[in-house]
Parts: sequence; structure tokens; C-alpha cells
Amino acid sequence: MRFSRLLLCTLAGCLLTGLAKAAEPAKRPNFVFIVSEDNSVHYLRLYGHKLGVTPNIERLAAEGLTFNHAFSGAPVCSVARTTLATAMHAPRVGFQYHRKSALASLPPGVKPWSTVLREQGYYATNNSKTDYNFKVDMKQAWDMSSRKATWRNRPDKSMPFFHMQSFADSHESSLHFPIKQLEKPTTTLPAEVDLPPYFPDTPIMRYTMARYYDRMRIIDGHVGRIVNQLREDGLLENTFVFYFGDHGGVLPRSKGYAYESGLHVPFVVRIPENFKQLVDHKRGSRTDGFVSFIDFGPTVLNLAGIQPHKELDGVAFFGNGISAADLDSRDEVFGHADRFDEKFDMVRTFRKGKWKYIRNYQGYYADGLQNNYRYRQLAFDNWRDEYRAKRLNAVQRQFFERRPVEQLFDLEADPHEVNNLASNPEQAKRLVDLRGRLRVKMKSINDLSFYPENRMVTDALGDGVAFGRNNAQQVSRLSDLADLALVPFANARKKLGQALRSKGNLRRYWALKVCANFGDQAKALAKVATPLLQDKDLMVRVRAAEFLGGIKAIDPMPTLYEVVNTAETEQELMIAFNTIVYLRDQIGHKYDPEKVKLKFNKGEVYRRVQYLAGTEPNTNY
Repeated sequence: MRFSRLLLCTLAGCLLTGLAKAAEPAKRPNFVFIVSEDNSVHYLRLYGHKLGVTPNIERLAAEGLTFNHAFSGAPVCSVARTTLATAMHAPRVGFQYHRKSALASLPPGVKPWSTVLREQGYYATNNSKTDYNFKVDMKQAWDMSSRKATWRNRPDKSMPFFHMQSFADSHESSLHFPIKQLEKPTTTLPAEVDLPPYFPDTPIMRYTMARYYDRMRIIDGHVGRIVNQLREDGLLENTFVFYFGDHGGVLPRSKGYAYESGLHVPFVVRIPENFKQLVDHKRGSRTDGFVSFIDFGPTVLNLAGIQPHKELDGVAFFGNGISAADLDSRDEVFGHADRFDEKFDMVRTFRKGKWKYIRNYQGYYADGLQNNYRYRQLAFDNWRDEYRAKRLNAVQRQFFERRPVEQLFDLEADPHEVNNLASNPEQAKRLVDLRGRLRVKMKSINDLSFYPENRMVTDALGDGVAFGRNNAQQVSRLSDLADLALVPFANARKKLGQALRSKGNLRRYWALKVCANFGDQAKALAKVATPLLQDKDLMVRVRAAEFLGGIKAIDPMPTLYEVVNTAETEQELMIAFNTIVYLRDQIGHKYDPEKVKLKFNKGEVYRRVQYLAGTEPNTNY
């Protein structure tokens, strides 16, 4: 094995183009990723939160570089980790849905970059979470992926290595505790926590946040242990150590939501003494340069002297050819949020400097729309109970109310994103600029979320990148149609009417979504939309019921019963049930489970059926 590895590395080094000849394996740096699940920058003293006491992470920072602006791309595990593993934007490839209903394929020739490292002589191990949304041969991606995986298992101690270690002590499930848990003291005092302004000040909220600070202390202990192992092995000064959160979280309005609390992750890189020449920053410094998970793979490859595949979306931030000024000048990042478990949404974000633009393509859905797993956390339930009891102020109510299609935030003045400036005349120019930047970004990647998930699964996942390129004009036209929601209804009415009568089912589908965003303003199109309740496309029927039921022009449930009793795919059922929950819980329509005769009932569909069968409608939600 040793001979074949060395031979492969030698041959691969000769084939590299565009870079200097690859260094011998023993002269290449090692890489260790230490990953804490479900945590944003809001729980570390390193980022200004005094109760987040993490001395081992702070020691890494003193010996490396702290990133003030690092982002996961998506605010949930499987999408973020797949983005990390591939260095590609999820909506471009088709792995943007959490709890995938089908696996996406990478474009021909593109491999997980851990595979590329292995092909270049690295020993690659993962301990042990993957949660990938794409087809991958794990034996090619990793030399070892299990709870026993470690760099110490490499067959030749002179081999360079890449090791990724994930810790779940900070995972969302750590906050799924019974009410009796509140009787047990936390190290962090609940009275001392600073609650975000969108939370009600309740004992449950305070205890939950205090417990989460305690969980981060456990994570810090793991970081210290891994670093000590490297030191014991005499490898620390040959190894770049990356510490980061796998996405934001995990209190309500973070994991699963495209706010900074869901996307903005802590990120520190310890710079090894023997390879400090590859980083144009002083140890112990910080950078304001923006980086995203798409950039991590290209960075590791660049540090290892390996040319990345041309299809990768990320750009290296360390290594040959990358100066501190280059990194510090980066000030833009793209974010996205789609389906999480059984809860659907489509949100896109674009941040430039301190300004954050959010585009809610289904703004009529409240953020707080039921997601069974989220509401296992007492803090979620407590917040919703306070809303139903009418004990919340305007900021605290936002989570349970329909959203605007556009949001604009000044994150320096408003770090919690509660003061939407999209309608502020003084910010009109900035709004148009960021709106345009996001539109260009989405069209440039041929965002596949303009296709409903059932269509994406059947048509696109064999090669989402190629499908997007082949259908770029259609994606662009659907994007333009969706953006009719951004103009006054009087200006959009004619085009919407034409789209509702279109022969293209996707145009009818998106026109109905736009009408639902306008809500009561679009009542003038109800007559045109009504025939679509019998459309040949089941998903068009769902959107017609959603729009007309949302403005209470009809009882939408008979149409939706017919759809769920007719649908042949899991994706169609999930979309239909999401609309049923919205219309029941937010609008107040009655749902009769006896009218539903499902052909199959599993997975995310079961979660919706379970919720609808066990909870009475609540018209105040």
C-alpha cells in the first residue's frame, strides 16, 4: 500500500498544471477540522459574548487567525456539510433540501475534495458525521469514516493527512429536555444571559440559553483534547487546525432560518509554525474578509499545492498567490434556505459588508410554521404559547406572522435583524443594488429551486449543473416572473394574469405563488385563478388552493384532499401537506383527517400527518 500511495502521489504531481510541482508528501501540511454542531458566533467570548467561555478555542485564535465573517451557506446540517464537502453551491447542484428525498449527482469529473486529497497522497479520515445529500462512494471519499477514525491510523507516519472531527454536544437535540430539567442548575446563570430582542423574557428562554452556553464549554474541552493529541504526536506545528460551527443555531430562529443566527459561524484557523509562510496574516490577528463553506476545500487544496476542479464555486483564502489584502477585501456572501424536514420555504440572502438583503419567495409563510423536530425544544413551544396568549410585542411577534418579500438590514445598527429597512426611502438605492446582486447570483448558478422539488427530483438530479445550464433561459424567465412580487400590484397585474393563463405549468405555478405573496391585493385575480384548482398539474392545484384559501375566497381543503389522495410521489405529498398546515394554522381553515386516504405514509409525510391528527386548529397562529 505504501508503494502504491507514493507512486500515485508522484504520478499525480507530474500531472498538475498551473502550479509549481507538488511537494513531496512529507513536506506538505496536515489539516484537522474540528467541527461543533449547530452553533453560530453568538455563543463565544471570542466574538464578544462574555458568557461563552472557551479558552481552548481562544488559544487557537492567539496562535492563528480569527474570521469575523465566516458563513455556512445554508443554516442546516446536511446542506451545509454537503456544501463543505463539494465546494459547490447547493441550489446549483440540487442538494439544497434538508432530509433529502433523493440524492444529487455531482457533475462528471467532480469529486469530493477529500477524494482529491487522497488521490494526491493524503490520508483522509472522518470522525464521523457525513449527512451528505449527494451520491458518493465513501470508500473513495475517506480512508476511514467512523467513530474510530483518526490520523493515528495512517499506515505510513510520513504521510500527510486530513482529519475531520465533529462533536454533537452542541447539537439541537441537547436542548430537547423535559420541563423538569429546569430544576437542575446550569453553570451559566440564566439571570445573566442577554436574550435577543425577538425572544420573550421567560424562565424557559433564559434556562435554554444558559444551558447552551454550558454545551459550548464541553465543545471547548474537545477542541483542547484534539490539539493536545497533535502536540503529543509532534504534529501540531505541521498542521493547520480549523475550528468552526457546521452552521448556526440552535435556539429558535437560528438553525433552519437564513438570519445571521443561522448562517454566521465561528471560524478560527491555527497557523502552524512550519507552514506560516503560506498565510499572509500574523498569528493572533483577525480578518474582516468574508469566507463561506464553498471556500474551505479550495483553500485546503491550495495549501497542499493541488489545483482544484474548474467547476468548484469556492475561492481559496490561504496559500500561494493569496495575500492578506486579498482576503480582507472580500465583503460579499450568498446564502440560501429551502425545505427543512417537512417544512418548506425558499429564502435567498445576499450580504455585502454590513448590509444584508433577504428575499422571501414564500413570504406568506410565517417563520414559525410548524416543524415537528424544531418544536420538540421547549423554547420553541414557549415562544408560540406566548404568541397565542397575546403577550408579545411587535418584534417578538414577527416570527409567527407573514413576512415581507424583501428585507434589508443594517447589521451594525441591527445585529438581530428585526428592523426591516426595505421600505425606507433613504435606502431605496441600496435595496435596488442588493436586489440586483442577488438576482445576478441566482441566475448565474441557475438556481434549481425555481423548480418544485418533485420536478427537480425527476428531471435534474442526474446532473443538476448540466440541467441548469441547459435550462438557463427558463430559470431566468421564472426568476423574472417571481420578481413581479417586488413591484406594486397594479404594475404586476397584467403580467400575472397572462402567466395564470399560460400553457407553461411552471409559469402558472409561479404566478400563483406571486399572487399568494400579494395576498388580498391580488383578489382581482381570484376569478382567473379559480379554474386552476382543477389544473392538470397537481402542484399548480396546490398553489391555486394556497392563494385562494389564503385570501379566503374558497374553502381550499377539498382541492387539497384530492391532491394528497391522488399524488404519486413523496415530494408532491410533502408540498401539499405543507400548504394544508399553512392554511389551517395561519389562516384558520378546518382540516378533516378522515378525508385523506394516503397511498403511503412515511418519512416527512408522516410528520405532517402526525401533527395534523394530533393538534387542533388554532386561528390565532
